[in-house]
Amino acid sequence: MKALKERIQKEGKNLGNGILKVDSFLNHQVDPALMLAVGGALAAHFGAMGITKVLTAEISGIAPALTTALALGVPVVYARKTKPITMPENMYVTTAPSHTKGKEVHLMVSPEFIGPDDSVLIIDDFLATGHTIMALVRLARKAGARVVGVGAVIEKSFEGGRAQLEAMDLQVRSLAVIKQMTDHEIIFAEGVSP
Repeated sequence: MKALKERIQKEGKNLGNGILKVDSFLNHQVDPALMLAVGGALAAHFGAMGITKVLTAEISGIAPALTTALALGVPVVYARKTKPITMPENMYVTTAPSHTKGKEVHLMVSPEFIGPDDSVLIIDDFLATGHTIMALVRLARKAGARVVGVGAVIEKSFEGGRAQLEAMDLQVRSLAVIKQMTDHEIIFAEGVSP
């Protein structure tokens, strides 16, 4: 996706240790027009798969998940990281290591919002190691739902997450695939999930 790659090149900052800062349009301040384009592109790819729900993790996955769900005409469910008092005790829970937080985080989904009748598309802002997305797959499968695919806004292919997801027989689509980050350059992979 050309507009996304241009924004990454112009505004993205390599903070080291594989962390790419894109706070100006995706992770802190959100560019709604870009997110509508992102959602449309992901929905166009997965649209014929009978999706009934889009699942993501709070908080940075919500914007692209919401616009994808909007384009598909289905609800978006986000896994919470802290349990509100409104969530039932029999929730689905799993953990995942957070690269940016440097610790394990809990991900929780209420059984009233995802279940065996659902075909779930998982959307996240980043695909790096794949740990968060695999945790979302576990949550969906605990609920008895069928996971039809995984969409990511930005993939850092050098962290190996795609291979782990494809080994789980999941279709993966990323809108911008970064194969290398140096101090001065972000290098995109060509021909991979354009």
